[in-house]
Amino acid sequence: MSVHPVILCGGNGTRLWPMSRGGYPKQFLKLTGDKPLLQQTALRVNAIASTAAPIVVTNNEQRFIAAEQLREAGTVPSSIVLEPVGRNTAPAIAAAALLASRIA
Repeated sequence: MSVHPVILCGGNGTRLWPMSRGGYPKQFLKLTGDKPLLQQTALRVNAIASTAAPIVVTNNEQRFIAAEQLREAGTVPSSIVLEPVGRNTAPAIAAAALLASRIA
């Protein structure tokens, strides 16, 4: 059994306004270093031995930004799950868990 990392990056950018906004929320910003938060997370996942490629959950409007930032971090996700409507963390994790169970 392998570990399937899940990276949640579907936020809508309302809590860190004006730095973060709907089209470019905090997960895509450089807040704590020279790389955006999503890239920092992807690099940490890459450094863990014996894990599967991550499952990334984002929304339709941010899918291209997420894919590009993952590419820049050298991460090829096993899947990018697009939320049709943001419903917070639990449904996103449930969708990723269901997908991981089908991959395993």
